[in-house]
Amino acid sequence: MNDKQIKALLRSGVLGRKRISNGLYLRVQTANSASWEYRYTINGKSRAMTLAGGNYPTLSLADAQAQVALLRQQVKQGIDPMAERQRTQQTQIKIVDDLFDDWHLTLVKRLKYPNIPKRIYTSEIKPSIGKLAISRVNARDIRGIIEAVTASGRPAVANDTLMYCKQLFNHACKLDLAPHNPASAFRVGDAGGIEKSRDRALSIAELKAVFAVLHDNLTIFTRQNYLALALLLTLGVRKGELIAAQWQEFDFDKQLWDLPTERSKTGIGMVIPLPKPVIAWLQELKVMSCGSPYLFPSRRLSKRRQYISDDTLNHALAKMFGLKVASNGAQYNNLLGEADIKHFTVHDLRRTCRSLLAELGVNGHVAERCLNHKLKGVEGIYDRHDYLTERREALDKLATVIAPIVNQEPTVIALPNKTIKRA
Repeated sequence: MNDKQIKALLRSGVLGRKRISNGLYLRVQTANSASWEYRYTINGKSRAMTLAGGNYPTLSLADAQAQVALLRQQVKQGIDPMAERQRTQQTQIKIVDDLFDDWHLTLVKRLKYPNIPKRIYTSEIKPSIGKLAISRVNARDIRGIIEAVTASGRPAVANDTLMYCKQLFNHACKLDLAPHNPASAFRVGDAGGIEKSRDRALSIAELKAVFAVLHDNLTIFTRQNYLALALLLTLGVRKGELIAAQWQEFDFDKQLWDLPTERSKTGIGMVIPLPKPVIAWLQELKVMSCGSPYLFPSRRLSKRRQYISDDTLNHALAKMFGLKVASNGAQYNNLLGEADIKHFTVHDLRRTCRSLLAELGVNGHVAERCLNHKLKGVEGIYDRHDYLTERREALDKLATVIAPIVNQEPTVIALPNKTIKRA
């Protein structure tokens, strides 16, 4: 049949399938609609598939015949065109963003914290290569990514970024989406270098200076961030455990915080005693949360989650050291450095908490339980006591030292063999 005959067939209103040429059929569905169909036999089985590109006349007779000619060649080579189409219609992984989404699904199944690699990808890798075709990414792209992170003064993050680049493109090689891994030649020395365990812990004098600077610059640092640091220092909890906390976990009357198992990094839930000054800070945060179920609700509209980003406190503190944390964000003077404060991170406050507990004479096993550390060896296996009473006494002691600093009270802070008078 030619084009004129096809139009006459449509006008006739006769429905059904009509053979046009070798393997090519026209299926007339209505008086104005007809689809192209290719029928063939392979491996002893009859198959039929609708041609891609639209119905007649959107897909012309000439184009339909050309498409069928190519399909016939596949059949001659033993390739089933329908099976090939079904394969390509599976999850489409074309650009690096697609690759990450597919890889991340495997991480969700086997990692306890799959959002850690997702955070690194979103902030460090995606902006550079997320929209590139997988085959277009080369070693120079990887070098540019890790050099940018290293230049920002975050060697540990640079190492993590390199590690996740390698794992991501190993996934591409596994799926036969890339002939080689563009990150494979890079080593830790090309990124942040060999990491050394941090030992930074702030002294009482440093804490006094830090909170004074932060208190005087709340328009930059914000009151919520200020109280978050106070809570991290006084309770010794991990940042991720605090920022995701919900009000339903707190009992102000009993002065307890019931940290659930699913949010504890160790996988062990914990009841945390709350000193009186902490209750006051929490009550202030509750007012500022404006009815949110979270202590630290998200400050931007976000579909991802309802509480602040994992980087919020890190970036806020970095700004106070004069570091630029966003390409479009303001950069301030090194306000903490000008107060003779050596650089520290949010996680260093947890180490500071542990050090202060030791200075206050708290027994080591109690201090370790305050930080929800797993006890090692035989003691960790057999000692299941939660030391709630002892931990309450320890954190109350610590709060008497920290609260006056946080609340900017002129008082005398006493530690064993030390006495420091606040101005």
